[in-house]
Amino acid sequence: MTLQTQLVLRALLEDPAKQRYGLELCELAALPSGTIYPILARLEQVGWVHSSWEDPAVHDQVGRPRRRCYQITEDGAEQARTALAHAYRARRRPLPGWAA
Repeated sequence: MTLQTQLVLRALLEDPAKQRYGLELCELAALPSGTIYPILARLEQVGWVHSSWEDPAVHDQVGRPRRRCYQITEDGAEQARTALAHAYRARRRPLPGWAA
C-alpha cells in the first residue's frame, strides 16, 4: 500500500460516517487531485469506498459545480484499519545490522 493511499484512508477514517468530496480529501491528505481521484477509484472498485453525486438542488442553489461525495464503507473501514496497522508495523521493524 502506497503512502498516498494510506493518507487517503486516514482522511476517510477521521470521520467514517461523513461523506467527503474530492477536493476536501485533497486538503485532508495534502495530496493533489491527480493523485487522489485514481486512489478513490481503486478503493471504490474493491468496495472500500462508496461514492454518490450531490443532489443537483444543492449545487444549483449555491452556484457551483456538482460534487461527487465519497464515504468509506463499513467493511472498508475495518479492512483499512487492519491494512494501516500492518503498514505501520512494517515501517517500525528494525533494519538489519548493516543498514542501521
